[in-house]
Amino acid sequence: MENTLLIIFVSLALATILNLILKRLSISHIIGYILTGTIVATIFNFNEKSTLHTLELIAEFGIVFLMFTIGLEMPLERIKKLKKLLFGNGLLQVCISAIIIFVTTHFIFKLDFTSSLIISLAFSLSSTAIVLSYLKQSKDIYTPYGEKSTAILVFQDLAVIPILLLITFLSSEGSSIEIILFKTFISALVIIALMFTIGKKVMGYLLQFSSNTRLEELFLASVLSIVLGASLLAHEFGFTYSLGAFIAGMIIAETKYHIKVESDISSYKDLLLGTFFFSVGTKIDISYFIENIFYLFAVLVLVMLIKAVVVYFIVKQDSNKSDSIKAALALCQIGEFSFAVFALASADGLLEENLSNFLILVTVLSMILTPFIINNIYKLSSYIIVEFYESDKITPINKKNHIVICGYGTLGRIIAKELEKQKKEFVIISDNLKHVVLARKNGYMAYFGHLEKLPVIESLKVEDASSIIITLSNISKKSLICEAILKYDENANLIVKIDSKSEKQYLSDLNIKNFIHAQQETANLIIQKSLEAIS
Repeated sequence: MENTLLIIFVSLALATILNLILKRLSISHIIGYILTGTIVATIFNFNEKSTLHTLELIAEFGIVFLMFTIGLEMPLERIKKLKKLLFGNGLLQVCISAIIIFVTTHFIFKLDFTSSLIISLAFSLSSTAIVLSYLKQSKDIYTPYGEKSTAILVFQDLAVIPILLLITFLSSEGSSIEIILFKTFISALVIIALMFTIGKKVMGYLLQFSSNTRLEELFLASVLSIVLGASLLAHEFGFTYSLGAFIAGMIIAETKYHIKVESDISSYKDLLLGTFFFSVGTKIDISYFIENIFYLFAVLVLVMLIKAVVVYFIVKQDSNKSDSIKAALALCQIGEFSFAVFALASADGLLEENLSNFLILVTVLSMILTPFIINNIYKLSSYIIVEFYESDKITPINKKNHIVICGYGTLGRIIAKELEKQKKEFVIISDNLKHVVLARKNGYMAYFGHLEKLPVIESLKVEDASSIIITLSNISKKSLICEAILKYDENANLIVKIDSKSEKQYLSDLNIKNFIHAQQETANLIIQKSLEAIS
């Protein structure tokens, strides 16, 4: 017990210190957790398989909660819209990547058929834990490349099931693949029927009842019960824990509770994901790594290159070059489910222990490298092509007497629509990527960036604009933007929406020409309409 407490204390302290240092260096906290796992495993000599198995089981629920939150953003309607990306691009990516890697391992590296098959299938998978965490945090999940990457990742998670079934078939003597497939098909029908009938009603009652009690801890307990219950149900039928959680998320996504549910479990998801990356770090054998470092990196580069090329050409079929490059960079790594594939294959005697250790290390290295790639995805892709989704990187526009709309919330959308009717030229700038994507879909010239930054002000030709409309609600942001614009051009025609007299007072030191009091203007309009009705 004391030893366990000591390990927990050292792990937490070390993870905190490392992540503080890495944050200052703008390096992902994922690296901190992986390094912590490696250091702690080396210090305390993590050789007991029972200890590691328990740790991995806890860590697996980090992926479970991540997949649950992805399910919350994937209601059935959205799945139907993404079915082409999900089952088209996803299937192509897994199959083509697996075929190329199989040919490489079997005919070039001279590995046996079974080993090559297992390696090719495992290496065709990408990291849901790292990529989706980044896409959600950065809001890139709403961009075209983010949407395509998410669809492929979801398909890969579904593909884990037949891959694990194949390994079970290869290791079980006397069982026919027809019987295994039949049992799996029946299990899939049963679990879907249970989840979308009885499960859907139970989830609805639980959330409604716990919400009505107005006890936050009871509502959270209900959510945790749903996630764990759905995961265990899926596992009992031979599927992955994360599949059950994903389906549960899809069901709740169609209820009014989905936003509250996601916010309530976010901290638990992040903590468990930290545990997962810690467990990844425990798999690194320092001495074996040093001995085989050149071979490890050579295989890693080869696999990532193959996957990047495959993803690029698949996405390029119905996307531009920029989205294809970013999707290729986002999905070129090897995923966490590869650990499960290699562990099962090794336990069943389908992979030699040395080969399994080598492959696990390649996977770990891939996951260490991925945060550096994905956190700099725009910078890396900009060496080839630059486009409007990169924050604050805007190609100077060629306009005069145009209107700049800052913000594309409800008010910004109304203004844009009215200006379009009057055939006035305007550009939209927003630091909300979801709003930028929506504006672009509506056919407007919209950019992702911060109007308080000088390069953005220069690119949007603020000095040549007839007016700059600020629709934001946050007073601090409004102040920063107005100050920056007036510093750049003291004669700029700023039109600022305010919600109270105190806001006007707050901005009174700035030479703002026009204030629009939202409440006052609404009141004036209501009175005007009332008087018209009397007369």
